[in-house]
Amino acid sequence: MEKYIGARGVIDKKKKFIMPCLGHFYSDPPEFVRGQMQYLFDDAGKKYLDLYAGVSVINCGHCNPFITEKIIAQIQQLQHVCNIYLTENFVNLAEKLAEVTPGDLQKSFFCSTGTEANEGALLLATVYTHSSEFIALQNGLHGRTKLTMSLTGIGMWRTDPNPVGGIHFAPNPYCYRCPLGKKFPECDLECANKIETVIQTSTSGRPAALIAEPIQGNAGIVVPPKNYFKRVKEILEKYGALLIDDEVQTGFARTGKMFAIENFDVTPDIMSVAKALGNGQPISAFISTAKIADTYTRPGASTLGGNPVSSTAGLAVLEFIAKNNLGENAKVRGAQLKAGLETLQKKYPILGDVRGIGLMVGAEFVHADKTPAAKELDEVLEVLKDRGFIVGKGGVGRNVMAFQPPLVITEQNVDDVLNALDLVLAQKEYFS
Repeated sequence: MEKYIGARGVIDKKKKFIMPCLGHFYSDPPEFVRGQMQYLFDDAGKKYLDLYAGVSVINCGHCNPFITEKIIAQIQQLQHVCNIYLTENFVNLAEKLAEVTPGDLQKSFFCSTGTEANEGALLLATVYTHSSEFIALQNGLHGRTKLTMSLTGIGMWRTDPNPVGGIHFAPNPYCYRCPLGKKFPECDLECANKIETVIQTSTSGRPAALIAEPIQGNAGIVVPPKNYFKRVKEILEKYGALLIDDEVQTGFARTGKMFAIENFDVTPDIMSVAKALGNGQPISAFISTAKIADTYTRPGASTLGGNPVSSTAGLAVLEFIAKNNLGENAKVRGAQLKAGLETLQKKYPILGDVRGIGLMVGAEFVHADKTPAAKELDEVLEVLKDRGFIVGKGGVGRNVMAFQPPLVITEQNVDDVLNALDLVLAQKEYFS
């Protein structure tokens, strides 16, 4: 076995050479050195079932042979010339994206990260509408640059002391902890209606766009009611504003549909994608209709955006998803996972809410008074890790167990993690 410095060695070097803003999971973290589809392996050879997929990145599995072989062949042929020169892969990928995205979304601009894609989507909205005001949702997360961080509605990720102006926040559709203190469906989607109030009272009356994740990932897998986005789109169209759909975490079959917004029967004006598009290769894009996209005529480029290798990965990802019907597997395995968590919820009051679509599922840990049980969740995640299961966490209170696994997981994999969670929760100390 190749010699590795181990977790302790990585942490020591990290303290010395990496900026302290970057934390890590677990009090006793492993060093991961190898991946194989839905599994990870540490430097000691221990095997883990990955139920987080690098935060919704590895939808097609770690080191997927079908994708990896195509990437290697491309690297050996042509790696990079910049997209100011002609290569074929990125236009072929744009064509494929136009085929699988909803409605008449047609034209793409490629970059490298989800943050870049969101920045580009916001720029395009400004160019098209001639407005620079934006609306975002509370508890949303859209990136790490100044503008996308300013549009992020989670305090721990708004580290810029001087956020951009012209940004207004609307209540998010978080039914378990409604920010308006209402109950669905009696509320008549008041959280959506508030967007019109925000436009009328906090903006010039003509904002460029509202940006939203169809399912809020870092907020704790917050799923809107079915008709929420229909109401939102109606309001935005009334004021000439666009809907930007941030599919960075939710895209590429994770929810059973190719894109999560399709679960809500709405077509956005602009969509941003990243993460799973490259299955580990850095690639992202923002995509829009020809009418909107064709207003972006002044020079624009991204040095590494849509390079031959990343574009090859994107093409291979779309082919693998289609050939292996990953959307259907996400739907079936997600229903199995959600049903299993709901069964555990009846046994363990610490599971206050279970929610999600497809293989994007959250279980919110709470105390008896519904306050976030973040410490208890951390303890559960640590024990699950020791048992060979990697599960994520999110939520403003850092109290939501997040399941976003590779979409290749099996029925047995889901049963295994549910059984492990049952055993861990049965330990009395998690309820004290």
